[in-house]
Amino acid sequence: MRLLLDECVPARLRNALPAHEVSTVPEQGWAGVKNGALLALAAAQFDALITVDKNLPYQQSARNLPVAVVVLDSPSNALSALLHLVPALEAVLTALPMRSYVVVRAEG
Repeated sequence: MRLLLDECVPARLRNALPAHEVSTVPEQGWAGVKNGALLALAAAQFDALITVDKNLPYQQSARNLPVAVVVLDSPSNALSALLHLVPALEAVLTALPMRSYVVVRAEG
């Protein structure tokens, strides 16, 4: 799966997702692009945007999503905190509906 890590997600998270093609917003030259425009850009090249921005689902209509959005629900965007979500993230990615919002939380 082709994944795009939002600016708020540490780029090193890609190392925990070796089965996927992972890029970052800054690598694409899209740093600073607002969410609506970013989602449109992402849709042309990626299957999903991975973010920790819990407000994104409230800022963008789910009906008009051009790409799937996975929100990592973590108390911090530190890599150590996000690594705990990788098993749940991988499970979600196996059956990720196109153009949907999915929130990934730690199990337990």
